[in-house]
Amino acid sequence: MRLKSSIWVAAYLRRCQNEGIFGAVRKRGAEEAGAVFVKVALLDGNAVLYAPAPQTVYDESRPAERLFAPASPQPVPEQSVEERLAKELRFDPDAWIVETEDRAGRHFLDLAKG
Repeated sequence: MRLKSSIWVAAYLRRCQNEGIFGAVRKRGAEEAGAVFVKVALLDGNAVLYAPAPQTVYDESRPAERLFAPASPQPVPEQSVEERLAKELRFDPDAWIVETEDRAGRHFLDLAKG
């Protein structure tokens, strides 16, 4: 069973805080199972968006994991990320948006399971 989105987001933001990274919920989604999008602002006008990974990358032996994939291989202008987020919210108004700020682009999503 997968953690509720609200619990996962709270734990993720705590992890960021412990590492000295500012993070906040920009849009609260569905409490139980809303998709979570994480924007990492690099504080230079660019950002990286991490979106839920496609179902095809999930390991059937560990279906409860929450996996993420970068929306682009390199940082892009923040405006591009904002446009993508607006599109995602039109498609899924129950989605969550979490934003962090870190010049080094640290995201901890390779460690965030749940």
